[in-house]
Amino acid sequence: MGLHIAIIGTGRVGRPTAYSILQEGLADELSLVDVKPGLAWAFGEELRHAAASLRYDVEINAYERDEDLSGADLIVVTAGIPRTPGVKMSRRDLAAKNAEIIRYIAEVVPPRNPGARFVIVTNPVDAMATLFRHYSKADFVISTGNHAETIRFRSKLARDLRVGVSKIEGFVGGEHGAAATVLWSTVRVSGLRPEEYASSKGLELDREGVEEYVKTISKRVVDIIGGTEYGPAAAFRDIVRAIALNRDEVLSIAAPVRLEGVPEVVNVSIPTRLGMTIGPNFLGELTEEERSRIVAAGKAIYSTYEMSLRAVE
Repeated sequence: MGLHIAIIGTGRVGRPTAYSILQEGLADELSLVDVKPGLAWAFGEELRHAAASLRYDVEINAYERDEDLSGADLIVVTAGIPRTPGVKMSRRDLAAKNAEIIRYIAEVVPPRNPGARFVIVTNPVDAMATLFRHYSKADFVISTGNHAETIRFRSKLARDLRVGVSKIEGFVGGEHGAAATVLWSTVRVSGLRPEEYASSKGLELDREGVEEYVKTISKRVVDIIGGTEYGPAAAFRDIVRAIALNRDEVLSIAAPVRLEGVPEVVNVSIPTRLGMTIGPNFLGELTEEERSRIVAAGKAIYSTYEMSLRAVE
Protein backbone atom coordinates (compact mmCIF):
# COMPACT_ATOMS: atom_id res chain seq x y z
CA MET A 1 0.00 0.00 0.00
CA GLY A 2 1.36 3.43 -0.96
CA LEU A 3 1.90 6.52 1.14
CA HIS A 4 -1.04 8.86 1.70
CA ILE A 5 0.06 12.47 2.34
CA ALA A 6 -2.40 15.23 3.24
CA ILE A 7 -2.06 19.00 3.21
CA ILE A 8 -4.51 20.86 5.47
CA GLY A 9 -4.67 24.43 4.21
CA THR A 10 -4.11 25.16 0.52
CA GLY A 11 -3.24 28.83 0.70
CA ARG A 12 -0.03 30.64 -0.12
CA VAL A 13 2.11 28.13 1.79
CA GLY A 14 0.08 24.95 1.33
CA ARG A 15 -0.10 25.12 -2.47
CA PRO A 16 3.64 25.34 -3.25
CA THR A 17 4.31 22.77 -0.54
CA ALA A 18 1.85 20.32 -2.11
CA TYR A 19 3.30 20.99 -5.57
CA SER A 20 6.84 20.36 -4.31
CA ILE A 21 5.71 17.06 -2.77
CA LEU A 22 3.99 16.12 -6.03
CA GLN A 23 7.12 16.85 -8.07
CA GLU A 24 9.17 14.61 -5.80
CA GLY A 25 6.74 11.73 -6.32
CA LEU A 26 6.51 11.15 -2.58
CA ALA A 27 2.80 10.29 -2.39
CA ASP A 28 0.68 7.59 -3.98
CA GLU A 29 -2.36 9.43 -2.64
CA LEU A 30 -2.47 13.17 -1.99
CA SER A 31 -5.33 14.81 -0.08
CA LEU A 32 -6.01 18.54 -0.01
CA VAL A 33 -8.17 20.19 2.64
CA ASP A 34 -9.34 23.80 2.79
CA VAL A 35 -12.43 25.36 4.33
CA LYS A 36 -12.70 27.97 1.56
CA PRO A 37 -15.41 26.66 -0.80
CA GLY A 38 -13.96 25.23 -3.99
CA LEU A 39 -10.32 26.06 -3.24
CA ALA A 40 -9.06 22.53 -2.55
CA TRP A 41 -11.01 21.21 -5.55
CA ALA A 42 -9.63 23.88 -7.90
CA PHE A 43 -6.08 23.36 -6.72
CA GLY A 44 -6.56 19.62 -6.98
CA GLU A 45 -7.46 20.04 -10.65
CA GLU A 46 -4.22 21.99 -11.16
CA LEU A 47 -2.23 19.21 -9.50
CA ARG A 48 -3.92 16.59 -11.68
CA HIS A 49 -2.78 18.51 -14.74
CA ALA A 50 0.76 18.77 -13.34
CA ALA A 51 0.74 15.04 -12.55
CA ALA A 52 -0.28 14.31 -16.14
CA SER A 53 2.68 16.32 -17.36
CA LEU A 54 4.95 14.35 -15.03
CA ARG A 55 3.29 11.07 -16.09
CA TYR A 56 2.88 10.44 -12.38
CA ASP A 57 0.09 8.15 -11.19
CA VAL A 58 -1.27 9.70 -8.00
CA GLU A 59 -4.76 9.77 -6.51
CA ILE A 60 -5.77 13.30 -5.55
CA ASN A 61 -8.63 14.05 -3.12
CA ALA A 62 -10.14 17.41 -2.17
CA TYR A 63 -12.15 18.19 0.98
CA GLU A 64 -13.72 21.29 2.52
CA ARG A 65 -14.04 19.86 6.03
CA ASP A 66 -11.08 18.78 8.17
CA GLU A 67 -13.12 15.91 9.60
CA ASP A 68 -13.63 14.38 6.14
CA LEU A 69 -9.95 13.53 5.79
CA SER A 70 -9.26 9.88 6.59
CA GLY A 71 -6.55 7.26 6.23
CA ALA A 72 -3.62 9.65 5.80
CA ASP A 73 -0.14 8.52 6.86
CA LEU A 74 1.52 11.93 6.94
CA ILE A 75 -0.37 15.19 7.46
CA VAL A 76 1.10 18.65 6.89
CA VAL A 77 -0.90 21.39 8.66
CA THR A 78 -0.52 24.83 7.06
CA ALA A 79 -4.00 26.20 7.86
CA GLY A 80 -4.04 29.55 9.62
CA ILE A 81 -3.86 33.30 9.32
CA PRO A 82 -0.55 34.60 7.88
CA ARG A 83 1.34 37.76 8.76
CA THR A 84 0.03 40.92 7.10
CA PRO A 85 2.34 42.57 4.53
CA GLY A 86 3.51 46.05 5.54
CA VAL A 87 2.44 45.64 9.15
CA LYS A 88 4.92 45.31 12.01
CA MET A 89 3.86 41.88 13.14
CA SER A 90 5.70 38.91 14.61
CA ARG A 91 4.78 35.27 14.23
CA ARG A 92 3.88 35.28 17.93
CA ASP A 93 1.19 37.90 17.21
CA LEU A 94 -0.74 35.21 15.32
CA ALA A 95 -0.92 32.88 18.31
CA ALA A 96 -4.41 33.48 19.67
CA LYS A 97 -6.14 33.46 16.27
CA ASN A 98 -4.36 30.41 14.94
CA ALA A 99 -4.66 28.49 18.21
CA GLU A 100 -8.41 28.09 17.61
CA ILE A 101 -7.76 26.58 14.17
CA ILE A 102 -5.04 24.26 15.46
CA ARG A 103 -7.15 23.07 18.39
CA TYR A 104 -10.02 22.18 16.07
CA ILE A 105 -7.79 20.27 13.66
CA ALA A 106 -6.07 18.49 16.56
CA GLU A 107 -9.43 17.33 17.89
CA VAL A 108 -11.16 16.19 14.68
CA VAL A 109 -8.38 14.89 12.42
CA PRO A 110 -6.41 12.31 14.47
CA PRO A 111 -9.40 10.01 15.22
CA ARG A 112 -9.94 9.36 11.49
CA ASN A 113 -6.23 9.15 10.74
CA PRO A 114 -4.87 6.77 13.38
CA GLY A 115 -1.09 6.54 13.54
CA ALA A 116 -0.59 9.56 11.26
CA ARG A 117 2.55 11.62 11.55
CA PHE A 118 1.92 15.37 11.82
CA VAL A 119 4.12 18.20 10.54
CA ILE A 120 2.91 21.60 11.74
CA VAL A 121 3.61 24.68 9.61
CA THR A 122 1.05 27.16 11.01
CA ASN A 123 2.67 30.10 12.84
CA PRO A 124 3.84 30.60 15.51
CA VAL A 125 4.88 27.15 14.46
CA ASP A 126 6.68 25.78 17.53
CA ALA A 127 3.96 26.86 19.96
CA MET A 128 1.27 25.59 17.58
CA ALA A 129 2.99 22.18 17.38
CA THR A 130 3.12 22.07 21.18
CA LEU A 131 -0.57 22.99 21.29
CA PHE A 132 -1.40 20.37 18.66
CA ARG A 133 0.32 17.68 20.73
CA HIS A 134 -1.59 18.81 23.81
CA TYR A 135 -5.00 18.36 22.18
CA SER A 136 -4.32 15.52 19.76
CA LYS A 137 -2.21 13.26 22.02
CA ALA A 138 -0.60 12.08 18.77
CA ASP A 139 2.74 10.30 19.10
CA PHE A 140 4.51 12.01 16.18
CA VAL A 141 4.11 15.78 16.08
CA ILE A 142 6.91 18.06 14.90
CA SER A 143 7.00 21.59 13.63
CA THR A 144 9.03 22.62 10.62
CA GLY A 145 11.04 24.66 13.10
CA ASN A 146 14.16 26.32 11.79
CA HIS A 147 14.88 24.25 8.71
CA ALA A 148 13.72 27.21 6.59
CA GLU A 149 16.08 29.50 8.54
CA THR A 150 18.83 26.94 8.08
CA ILE A 151 18.59 27.00 4.29
CA ARG A 152 18.35 30.81 4.35
CA PHE A 153 21.48 30.88 6.50
CA ARG A 154 23.37 28.56 4.16
CA SER A 155 22.34 30.66 1.17
CA LYS A 156 23.56 33.90 2.77
CA LEU A 157 26.82 32.44 4.04
CA ALA A 158 27.58 30.96 0.61
CA ARG A 159 27.11 34.36 -1.02
CA ASP A 160 29.17 36.18 1.60
CA LEU A 161 32.05 33.70 1.33
CA ARG A 162 31.76 33.35 -2.47
CA VAL A 163 31.44 29.59 -2.35
CA GLY A 164 28.91 27.12 -3.66
CA VAL A 165 26.06 26.51 -1.23
CA SER A 166 26.72 22.76 -1.50
CA LYS A 167 29.95 23.39 0.44
CA ILE A 168 28.07 24.85 3.42
CA GLU A 169 27.05 22.83 6.46
CA GLY A 170 25.45 24.15 9.63
CA PHE A 171 22.16 24.75 11.37
CA VAL A 172 19.92 27.38 12.94
CA GLY A 173 18.18 26.35 16.15
CA GLY A 174 15.90 27.65 18.87
CA GLU A 175 12.58 29.30 18.08
CA HIS A 176 11.27 29.83 14.57
CA GLY A 177 11.18 33.60 14.99
CA ALA A 178 12.71 36.14 17.35
CA ALA A 179 14.68 33.58 19.40
CA ALA A 180 16.26 31.83 16.41
CA THR A 181 20.00 31.33 16.87
CA VAL A 182 22.72 30.36 14.41
CA LEU A 183 24.52 27.34 15.85
CA TRP A 184 27.98 28.40 14.75
CA SER A 185 29.64 25.35 16.31
CA THR A 186 27.91 23.22 13.65
CA VAL A 187 29.03 25.37 10.71
CA ARG A 188 31.65 24.19 8.24
CA VAL A 189 32.63 25.58 4.83
CA SER A 190 34.42 23.04 2.66
CA GLY A 191 35.19 21.24 5.92
CA LEU A 192 36.70 24.32 7.60
CA ARG A 193 35.34 26.57 10.32
CA PRO A 194 33.84 29.64 8.62
CA GLU A 195 36.48 32.11 9.84
CA GLU A 196 39.24 29.72 8.73
CA TYR A 197 37.73 29.46 5.27
CA ALA A 198 37.20 33.24 5.04
CA SER A 199 40.81 33.88 6.07
CA SER A 200 42.10 31.37 3.49
CA LYS A 201 40.32 33.39 0.78
CA GLY A 202 41.28 36.83 2.09
CA LEU A 203 37.70 37.54 3.18
CA GLU A 204 36.10 38.69 6.43
CA LEU A 205 33.03 37.05 7.90
CA ASP A 206 30.34 39.34 9.28
CA ARG A 207 28.56 37.01 11.70
CA GLU A 208 26.17 39.70 12.93
CA GLY A 209 25.19 40.57 9.37
CA VAL A 210 24.47 36.94 8.56
CA GLU A 211 22.38 36.51 11.71
CA GLU A 212 20.45 39.70 11.00
CA TYR A 213 19.69 38.45 7.49
CA VAL A 214 18.38 35.13 8.80
CA LYS A 215 16.01 36.87 11.23
CA THR A 216 14.71 39.58 8.90
CA ILE A 217 14.70 38.28 5.33
CA SER A 218 11.29 36.61 5.48
CA LYS A 219 9.58 39.80 6.68
CA ARG A 220 11.29 41.81 3.95
CA VAL A 221 10.02 39.36 1.33
CA VAL A 222 6.51 39.37 2.88
CA ASP A 223 6.38 43.18 2.71
CA ILE A 224 7.34 43.25 -0.98
CA ILE A 225 5.55 40.29 -2.56
CA GLY A 226 2.95 39.47 0.09
CA GLY A 227 4.41 36.24 1.44
CA THR A 228 7.23 33.75 1.34
CA GLU A 229 6.38 30.72 -0.76
CA TYR A 230 9.04 28.75 -2.63
CA GLY A 231 11.83 28.81 -0.05
CA PRO A 232 9.57 27.54 2.75
CA ALA A 233 7.89 25.03 0.41
CA ALA A 234 11.30 23.57 -0.45
CA ALA A 235 12.16 23.36 3.24
CA PHE A 236 8.88 21.65 4.07
CA ARG A 237 9.39 19.25 1.15
CA ASP A 238 12.76 18.30 2.65
CA ILE A 239 11.07 17.41 5.94
CA VAL A 240 8.28 15.41 4.31
CA ARG A 241 10.84 13.57 2.17
CA ALA A 242 12.96 12.68 5.21
CA ILE A 243 9.92 11.12 6.87
CA ALA A 244 8.38 9.50 3.78
CA LEU A 245 11.64 7.88 2.67
CA ASN A 246 12.83 7.19 6.24
CA ARG A 247 16.11 8.94 5.46
CA ASP A 248 17.33 9.39 9.06
CA GLU A 249 18.49 12.83 7.93
CA VAL A 250 19.73 15.54 10.30
CA LEU A 251 17.42 18.55 10.03
CA SER A 252 16.76 21.48 12.35
CA ILE A 253 13.13 20.60 13.01
CA ALA A 254 11.29 21.30 16.26
CA ALA A 255 10.63 17.98 17.94
CA PRO A 256 9.22 17.58 21.45
CA VAL A 257 11.95 17.99 24.05
CA ARG A 258 12.13 18.57 27.80
CA LEU A 259 14.41 21.45 28.78
CA GLU A 260 15.58 22.59 32.18
CA GLY A 261 13.41 25.40 33.53
CA VAL A 262 10.55 24.76 31.07
CA PRO A 263 7.51 23.27 32.85
CA GLU A 264 6.39 21.03 29.98
CA VAL A 265 7.79 19.32 26.92
CA VAL A 266 7.90 21.86 24.08
CA ASN A 267 8.70 21.73 20.38
CA VAL A 268 12.00 23.56 19.88
CA SER A 269 14.48 23.42 16.99
CA ILE A 270 17.61 21.35 17.55
CA PRO A 271 19.50 19.45 14.84
CA THR A 272 17.71 16.10 14.98
CA ARG A 273 17.75 12.84 13.04
CA LEU A 274 14.46 12.49 11.21
CA GLY A 275 12.84 9.58 9.42
CA MET A 276 9.76 7.55 10.25
CA THR A 277 10.89 8.05 13.86
CA ILE A 278 12.22 11.16 15.60
CA GLY A 279 15.68 11.47 17.09
CA PRO A 280 18.12 11.46 18.58
CA ASN A 281 18.96 15.18 18.67
CA PHE A 282 22.38 16.78 18.93
CA LEU A 283 21.75 19.12 21.87
CA GLY A 284 24.59 17.57 23.85
CA GLU A 285 27.10 18.34 21.09
CA LEU A 286 26.38 22.09 21.06
CA THR A 287 28.38 24.62 23.06
CA GLU A 288 27.20 25.67 26.50
CA GLU A 289 26.18 29.08 25.17
CA GLU A 290 24.20 27.51 22.32
CA ARG A 291 22.43 25.17 24.72
CA SER A 292 21.51 28.11 26.93
CA ARG A 293 20.01 29.86 23.90
CA ILE A 294 18.02 26.75 23.06
CA VAL A 295 16.65 26.77 26.62
CA ALA A 296 15.80 30.48 26.33
CA ALA A 297 13.99 29.74 23.07
CA GLY A 298 12.12 26.89 24.76
CA LYS A 299 10.95 29.28 27.48
CA ALA A 300 9.75 31.78 24.85
CA ILE A 301 7.90 29.01 22.98
CA TYR A 302 6.32 27.78 26.22
CA SER A 303 5.15 31.31 27.03
CA THR A 304 3.46 31.61 23.62
CA TYR A 305 1.98 28.12 24.03
CA GLU A 306 0.56 29.03 27.45
CA MET A 307 -0.98 32.21 26.03
CA SER A 308 -2.49 30.19 23.17
CA LEU A 309 -3.86 27.62 25.58
CA ARG A 310 -5.57 30.31 27.65
CA ALA A 311 -7.04 31.83 24.50
CA VAL A 312 -8.85 28.65 23.48
CA GLU A 313 -9.89 27.24 26.85
